[in-house]
Amino acid sequence: MTSAPIVVHRPSRAGGRRVTVHSHGLDEVLGTAYSDHDLVVFLEGAGVAEPEAILDDPHWVEWRGGPAHQFRAT
Repeated sequence: MTSAPIVVHRPSRAGGRRVTVHSHGLDEVLGTAYSDHDLVVFLEGAGVAEPEAILDDPHWVEWRGGPAHQFRAT
């Protein structure tokens, strides 16, 4: 289990990465991001203030199964 509350999962074969947030003991799927812009929009909708500032902070965001900011499967 990760300590980061936001997880950007591995890229899917079709492209995009599922984004989840862990809050109050539950994981909530925010959606599938196809770009950093999509990710920022999801995080803003979840109430994260200035989400651009935390995308590379491992205390807040864990990028799983691929490099950060890459949304296509390799």
